Amino acid sequence: MARILIAEDEVAVRTFICRALKLRGHETIGVADGGAAIVELENSEYDLLLTDIIMPVMDGISLALKVTAEYPSMPILMMTGFVHEKQRAHNMGSLIHNVISKPFSLDEICHAVDEVLTAKSKVH
Repeated sequence: MARILIAEDEVAVRTFICRALKLRGHETIGVADGGAAIVELENSEYDLLLTDIIMPVMDGISLALKVTAEYPSMPILMMTGFVHEKQRAHNMGSLIHNVISKPFSLDEICHAVDEVLTAKSKVH
């Protein structure tokens, strides 16, 4: 299974996602913002970055740009509850795999993660 870094400032959402993905056998680490995600990526290896778009310190768009530059093979899945932010993320083209809309169900987030990991395994 995969090692997944989850950057989400809402504690309840971050906890929900971590638990959901752990139930599917993944190892998850949750952080509260993009700055903490960068620190975590510098210290450990991950198979996927799952990030909210709207966060303090460094938003998900800035985080995705930095991660893509420094870790070009890292797939990125974004999530947001804001329609205009979803469009902004889709404009990033090939830098991110997909944007999932909040609120989402356990099955929806797990399915989105599975899609990203399946696509990654086909590339390697």
